[in-house]
Amino acid sequence: MNEGIFYMSQLFPFWGHWHLYAGFAVLILALLAVDLGLFHRQAREVTFKESLVWTGVWIGLALLFNYGLYHFSLWKFSSDPSFALNSGMEAAKAAKQVSLEFLTGYVVEKSLAVDNLFVFVVVFSYFSIPLKYQHRVLFYGILGALIFRAIFIAMGSVLMQYKAIVYIFGGFLIFTGIKMVVAAEKKINPEKNPLVRLLGRIVPLTPEKHGDRFLVKINGVWHATPLMVALVFLELTDIIFAVDSVPAIFALTKEPFIVLTSNIFAILGLRSMYFMLAGVMDRFEYLKYGLAGVLVFVGLKMAWLNEAFGGKFPISWSLGIIFALIGGSMAVSWRLTKRKAAMNSGNT
Repeated sequence: MNEGIFYMSQLFPFWGHWHLYAGFAVLILALLAVDLGLFHRQAREVTFKESLVWTGVWIGLALLFNYGLYHFSLWKFSSDPSFALNSGMEAAKAAKQVSLEFLTGYVVEKSLAVDNLFVFVVVFSYFSIPLKYQHRVLFYGILGALIFRAIFIAMGSVLMQYKAIVYIFGGFLIFTGIKMVVAAEKKINPEKNPLVRLLGRIVPLTPEKHGDRFLVKINGVWHATPLMVALVFLELTDIIFAVDSVPAIFALTKEPFIVLTSNIFAILGLRSMYFMLAGVMDRFEYLKYGLAGVLVFVGLKMAWLNEAFGGKFPISWSLGIIFALIGGSMAVSWRLTKRKAAMNSGNT
C-alpha cells in the first residue's frame, strides 16, 4: 500500500472515539498531578541530574504511548472493514504510518519548542525569579499551554478541511521561516507587553517576591507578584509560538488525535528540558537556522509537496529531513560556539 493512498483523517474521528480523547486527558492530568503533587510539592532548585532523568522519563512516556498507538492502529486496521485493507502486511504498513506521523510531529514540536526555552531564560532573568520557584511557574505555564494548544488544534482540525486554508498556512510557515533568518532579533521587554500592562490595570503589581505565591494581599488589596507577571508573559509567548507549531504538525498529519497527543507530549517535557539546558543555551546560537529550515520545509509540504507526491509526501522522508535540519544546526552551533569560546579564552 502506497503511503500516499492512506488518508489519516478517518482513523480517530472525535465523536466515534471520544473515549480515547477523554482517556488521554485523564492520563495527562494524572501525570501532572504526580509531577507536582509527589515529586515537586516543595519549592526547591531542580538539579541537572534530576532534570536529565525527567527528560528521559517524558521522552520514554511519549515513545511508550507511540508503541501503544502502533498496536492499537494495527488492531483497528486489521479488524475494521471500513479501511478495506486486504492483508496483514497492508495493516502493518498503515499502522507504521500512524506511528511515524506521531514521532515526526513529536520531533517537530519538540524542536520548535526550543524557542520557548530561550524565552524562559530571558523572562526568569528579567524578573529575577529564583531557581527554586521557576518550576512552579513553568508547571502552571505548561498547564495553560496544554489548554490553549487543545483549543488551537480543535480549530485547526476544522479549518484544515478547506484547501485554501491549507495553502494560507503553508505560505505563512514559509514566510515565518524566512523571517526567522533575515529579520533581526528583537529584545524581549516583558513590562512593555500590552497583556502585562492590562494585568497591571486589573490587579496592582508588586515588585517584591512573596515566596512561591502568584497573588498576595497587601493592606487588604490583592497584588500580583513577579511570579504572576512572568506566568502571564510565558502564556502569551506560548500562544504566539502555537501559531507556528500547530499548523506545522497539521502539515505532517491530518489526524487531530495524532496532532494533539504528539503536541502535548512534547510540551510536557519542556520544564525538565529547560532545567537541563539552561546553562548551555548560549551554545545553540545557530539553532534558529535549523528551526527556520523546518518551518520552510513543512510549509512547502503543506502547500505543494503533498500534492506533488500524490496527496502525501512520505513521512519517513519528512522525519529524516527534519532530523537532519535540527541535528545539523545543533552540531554546527555546538562546534562553532565552542571554538569561539576557546578563541576568546586564548585572547584573554
